[in-house]
Amino acid sequence: MQNLINTLKNTSKLLNLEPTQLQDITAICNYLINPNFRIAVFGPFNHGKSTLLNAMLGSKTLPIDLIPTTGAAITIKYGTDIRTRILLANGNEIYRSGTEVLKQFAILDGDRRMRGDVTSVEVFYPHPFLETGIEFLDLPGTNDREAQDNLVKEQLLGADLVVQLLDARKLMTLGERENLRDWLLDRGIKTVIFVVNFTNLIEPEEQKEVQNRLRFVAESFRADIPSGFSNLYRVDALPALRARLKGDTTLAASSGLVQFETALQNIVTILKQKRQGVAVPRVQAVTRQLQQALKAKITPIENEIKKITDKNNAASDIKKRAEKLIKQGFEKSTNTLREWLALNNLTKKYQADAAIALAQETFITWENAFKKDLDELQVAVVKWIDQAYEFFGQRPEALLLPLPKHPQVTLPPRGKNAGDLSEPGSLAVGSGIGWLIGGPLGAAVLGSIAYLANKKIQEQDEKISSESYHQQVAKLCLDAVGEYLSTFSQQSLSILNEYERKAKLIILFVQPADTPEINQKRQELNSWQTALLQLNQELQFHLGISTPSEFEVKVNNHTTNKSVYCSQGVGSKEVVNPPQQNVHKKFINNTVNQASSAAELEAKFRAWEIDEEIAQMKANMNMPGTQQQKPQQNLNTTTINAYVVLGLQKGASITDIKQAYRRLVKQWHPDLFMDKLQKRQAHEKMHHINEAYKILTKN
Repeated sequence: MQNLINTLKNTSKLLNLEPTQLQDITAICNYLINPNFRIAVFGPFNHGKSTLLNAMLGSKTLPIDLIPTTGAAITIKYGTDIRTRILLANGNEIYRSGTEVLKQFAILDGDRRMRGDVTSVEVFYPHPFLETGIEFLDLPGTNDREAQDNLVKEQLLGADLVVQLLDARKLMTLGERENLRDWLLDRGIKTVIFVVNFTNLIEPEEQKEVQNRLRFVAESFRADIPSGFSNLYRVDALPALRARLKGDTTLAASSGLVQFETALQNIVTILKQKRQGVAVPRVQAVTRQLQQALKAKITPIENEIKKITDKNNAASDIKKRAEKLIKQGFEKSTNTLREWLALNNLTKKYQADAAIALAQETFITWENAFKKDLDELQVAVVKWIDQAYEFFGQRPEALLLPLPKHPQVTLPPRGKNAGDLSEPGSLAVGSGIGWLIGGPLGAAVLGSIAYLANKKIQEQDEKISSESYHQQVAKLCLDAVGEYLSTFSQQSLSILNEYERKAKLIILFVQPADTPEINQKRQELNSWQTALLQLNQELQFHLGISTPSEFEVKVNNHTTNKSVYCSQGVGSKEVVNPPQQNVHKKFINNTVNQASSAAELEAKFRAWEIDEEIAQMKANMNMPGTQQQKPQQNLNTTTINAYVVLGLQKGASITDIKQAYRRLVKQWHPDLFMDKLQKRQAHEKMHHINEAYKILTKN
């Protein structure tokens, strides 16, 4: 349990909570380490809280008077003798025998204010009920001063059982109902029982009506009390105290004290055995504030990180798609270039024309055309590398495929038959084409080149001596060009392979590292997530409180409370999922089963109470509101005017009409005005208000 308390304190410090929130955390921490079962007596001033406790103790231990007296939260614990310990804000401690010192430090001053220098007040008393590990808490009256209300609200979190004291003469006012809802039920303090005081002051004929109203109260606000026990008792506190002081058991029983004490002891015995179930709802209510505060820190950072991450991911997705497309285009273009550079393909496509150009001494012209074809293929390859540079930022090297030196041909010596043009291949390739050896012989050489290149005679193993001269010259030209193309193919393929290897390093998307800004945000997010995760774990482990889905911490992109914890890849932490506590599950089931009926009863009680209050207002003013309507007004106009008088929109519900009427009565009650003119105006105003209320409630 100490780990949970440390977590609550550390989380509060981390969040830098406001004082009011910090008070609740401090109160719940003190409650969790208190070994005693605490019973707090709670209610407005002058309801007899201290008198009731004195009656239960059997002595005038606590200061009581006809005016509000209790000016501190007084804890009554077991002790072998009666003594009082008071701790002051400056650290000093006052330790006295008896309780007389309470009149100095624990009652309100002349202005009905608490002392500001008192931190705690404890009274030790030798009572057998207290000896079983029980302690009482006498609280200042509510609805008197804001400081007292704040103290009471804070102290209630530390009570295992709350006894709300009611006045039978003005049973369950709006203020008491609001305190019950806001200070107790909404804060998870559901172990509440009601004790009605001053029944002895009610006329006998009113007893039955009061009993019916008491029954309605008990049904409307049934809390987490053990089954078989009532949550409402009648105790006439002052007669009960007198009976105890006199030792009159009969009078004590008739005052209702004995029945209440017996039930209280049995209820406490049961609740002590399942005290964790008592603690769970209020711890949930308080820690939910911490969870909400942590979530409020986490969500904006998560959204900001997501925004940045989504933007980066969108850019990364584009680059990944670009990488794929560029690789495909580059591979296709390089394959096309490689196929073009293959020696067989170069030979088939270019050798004959190149040999003819060589024979005609126009090789430079042919080479320019050849280079144009090469450049087109190179551009097709390089354009993908240029695009890779635009996407990935790595500057590529140029793809340079140099051409070999121009081929050289040394003519063989001419024989006696060098001018014979009768051999195959002697057909000229076109009129007007000559050669450096001139005349018909040159034309024969060109024809032989075309013939030999087409028939691939150069590959035949024939002796050059058996060939004609022009065939020998043609074959020399073809061989020279063949060597030129072979050298070009071999060198270019080698360069292309190296270029392709380097290109793979360029056409490559590398996920960029996170910026310092986003790393800082992730660290901050991890800090808040770790705090929330630790809080959830401690609540689960010590009290069996499951984490609501809205406060679960994301683990490996899943919402769960187990497995390995990680936050955006920062760190890891093993989490052990503790066993569920049956008592908490039982409490949840009971709450769910009672929710529907409780809501219906709450609505019925609220409507009934407003009617009662309005009737009392009209009785106090002696204004029944039964005057006749003005005859000159028709029903529609009268109704519209009535809504206007009450400040309502046409068609307002009956509940809104009643609430508006109650608000206006409190504003224009004639007793609020001292000046005669103002009082008369108030009477006139109330006349119109009553008229409007009568019209709208009848319609």
